[in-house]
Amino acid sequence: MMPISIIIPCLQMAATLGRALESCLIQPEAAQIIVVDDGSTDASIEVAQHYGRLDARVQVLRMHVNGGVAAARNWAAMHATEDLLGFIDADDEYLPGALAAASGYLQRCPGEASVRLDVDYAGFPRAIVEHADFDKYAAILSNTVPSSLVIRRAVYRALGGFPLDAFFRRVGGEDGAFSWALSRLFGNRRLIDAKRVRQHYHPAIHAERFFRIHLGMEQPVHQEVVEAWRLSQRFVASAEAAIAQLRALHSPAGAAPPVPPASPGSR
Repeated sequence: MMPISIIIPCLQMAATLGRALESCLIQPEAAQIIVVDDGSTDASIEVAQHYGRLDARVQVLRMHVNGGVAAARNWAAMHATEDLLGFIDADDEYLPGALAAASGYLQRCPGEASVRLDVDYAGFPRAIVEHADFDKYAAILSNTVPSSLVIRRAVYRALGGFPLDAFFRRVGGEDGAFSWALSRLFGNRRLIDAKRVRQHYHPAIHAERFFRIHLGMEQPVHQEVVEAWRLSQRFVASAEAAIAQLRALHSPAGAAPPVPPASPGSR
């Protein structure tokens, strides 16, 4: 199996970080587990450091000033050592065998850029999970949430990582923009034979607002929809331009590198 670097952004998640880390540590494919403390004032850093003492795979990075979840993920990705990256939020957890399924898929399919894991939404309000259209929108959200994503590090870097716009940091949606770009350029496959990631409900979680809006329980703010669409389009266009530029760069197989011309005084 291909080893994976796991990235866990963390802000004020001392109560749940241990559960997330335990779910990573039972995955044999988790060769590196990077916790990025994004300026927490609770005991998050102490929890992360405790697990780091227990298992050398756990590494702790500390952002002394809160930079937002996208910045935390992107910074951690710069420290990743493996060719595959996995993302899990500090209040989510991998189920047993999750990374084996992702790693195995990407090993069998070397032409695939990434794979998604199906998400189990635990503890969400009954009005949401019992709605007739819940399964439809749960599948859509599973194609977007970072905790479902395992991606080749080279692809992640080529896309530019998660967008850092202040609007996304305030409202959310950077994961949607990233997923849109990924889908447009490489596809966005998801393994649907089993639930392999568990997202736990808590008040004010972005997933609840997603469900409430799409299930007709809440009206979106028009200005936010317009701005999210604009910024997402801009990110997708930037990613497309970057990938096109990379694809245009090539060296003929076996060709020797060009020799620079000699300067006048070199003979």
